[in-house]
Order: sequence, then structure tokens, then C-alpha cells
Amino acid sequence: MGACQGSVDNHFSGSISHVYTTQCTKMVEGSTKSNPVSDMLVDSFGRLHTYLRISLTERCNLRCQYCMPSDGVELTPGPELLSKDEIVRLANLFVRCGINKIRLTGGEPSIRKDIEEICLQLSGLKGLKTLAMTTNGITLARKLPKLRECGLTSVNISLDTLVPAKFEFMTRRKGHEKVIDSINAAVDLGYNPVKVNCVVMRGFNEDEICNFVELTRDKPINIRFIEFMPFDGNVWNVKKLVSYSEMLERVVKQFPGLKRLKHEPTDTAKNFQIEGHHGSVSFITSMTEHFCAGCNRLRLLADGNLKVCLFGSSEVIVSNVCPP
Repeated sequence: MGACQGSVDNHFSGSISHVYTTQCTKMVEGSTKSNPVSDMLVDSFGRLHTYLRISLTERCNLRCQYCMPSDGVELTPGPELLSKDEIVRLANLFVRCGINKIRLTGGEPSIRKDIEEICLQLSGLKGLKTLAMTTNGITLARKLPKLRECGLTSVNISLDTLVPAKFEFMTRRKGHEKVIDSINAAVDLGYNPVKVNCVVMRGFNEDEICNFVELTRDKPINIRFIEFMPFDGNVWNVKKLVSYSEMLERVVKQFPGLKRLKHEPTDTAKNFQIEGHHGSVSFITSMTEHFCAGCNRLRLLADGNLKVCLFGSSEVIVSNVCPP
């Protein structure tokens, strides 16, 4: 991962200003006038980056143990964070260069007071095909109808346990019922699939894997089991890692009708479906089977910096090329 990230950093730092000031006029060989792609979005490994993740805030209303320390993290001062207009301006530039999917993240993106207006303006960008959001679901149920009207086309909801007491232990907050309500609200509003992200940790929730799979029986839910990953402050321990192969073995044992679905080169997940189930099951193998070769993601942080690899430390300052 480090080698890939470093090479992409070099490519961006040397070309980003020029490409933006020329309004993305240099296109990748083979692109068409109806779907132009800037060569800025192609790294030195030939990977085309068409997927932009935008962090709307560093704040979160949960304190998940695998994500951050109990007392939170040091936050960037408010005046140094991107405003709504700056987010839309940067997103527009990226979409004009060939980005066709944007995912809103955080922290917790739904706690931004202007989230609806951000979605409305982003969804109107010409060339954008997908506007998604990853959320913990605490406030989503009451906001989702309006967000759908504003153009939010896809939603990922994080839920690591089906047991309320375990939820409170892991997140250091109450709110399990609110997350369940948000999942049901997304189903009722017609999102298909409703993606549910579940970080699997040994000694905590590996015994619930098949219970999660049951959620796919009658509803268009895509359960996405994620291998436990190391982040600053989460006290990662390899003993807590439940591998993809072990998770898959558990599922197959109880659901022998599990079948692999078509895989796209840029997929981070290995996707499966069980015969007779409306939903599907996926595994994100961040630790045991890396997917760097097909990575097409860029990450715009809440302070305006660009991060080209989740596990990399380097950032590119892109907000400077978009003065007010």
C-alpha cells in the first residue's frame, strides 16, 4: 500500500494545479466527449480514480472503540474546515475531471446542519452518477426522506451488533434502536440495496455473523462484513482479527446456498448471495486480501486536504487551487 500511495502522491502534487487551471482539458486516451476523464485522475500504476469520498466533518456522535479514543480526537478549528460552497466547488472540479461517484463521510456526515443543501447541490452536478453516504444511523431515520428528495442515491449504515447492550459497550453511547429504525427507514424509502457495514472483532461479535446474514432473507439488505483494521487510538490487536476465510466458513456452514456474485475490478468487497434471499452478503478483506490494485478512490478531508490512501499518512493540499 505504501508504494502505491507514494507514487500517486507524486503524480498529484506535480500536476493538480495545472490541470485545474486548464479546466481539465487533457483527457485520458480513449475517453469520449460525453464522458471526459482528466489524466490527473490516472496514477502512475494506470489506475483510474473516478470515486471521491468527501469528509463533511471530523465530529461524531459516537465513540466506537475500534475507531477512536474514549475522549475523542483533536479537532481542526472550525474556520479551517471546508464550507458548503467550498465542498461544492471542489466536487464540481473533480466531477468535471471525470469523478462519477461521490460518497459523503465523516466523522458523522448527518450531523452537519447543511447536509440537505450539500446533497441537493452535489446531486445536480453534471456527470455525477452516484451520491452516497456512510453513516452511523443515529439521526438518519428522521433526515433520510429529505436527503432522498435532495438526491442521495445510496446509503451505508454502520452496525456492529444486533444486541443493544453490546452496542452501548462498543460505541460508548446509546442508540441501537435508532440505527435499526434507520435501516428500516432506508428499506421503506426504496433504497436497494441498503448496505449495512459490520466490523467483525473476535470476542465481541463474531458469534453474530449468521444472525446478520438472516437480515438478508426478506429485505434488500447488503450485509458487509469488514475485517478489523488498525487505526490510531483503536488499540488494534491481531488476535481480534477474524479473517475473511473464517467468516466465509461460518456462513457457508449455515447457508450452503451461498454463491459468489460478479466481481468488478474496482470492488473492495467480495459479494455473495444466498438462494432465496432478497439481500446479499459481502466481505471486505482489508487485512488478509488487499485490493490496492483496483483502487479508484480519492479522499477529500474536512480541512480541504486530499488523501490518496486510507492507510497512507501523506496529504495533498488541494483547496489552495480553488481560491474564493
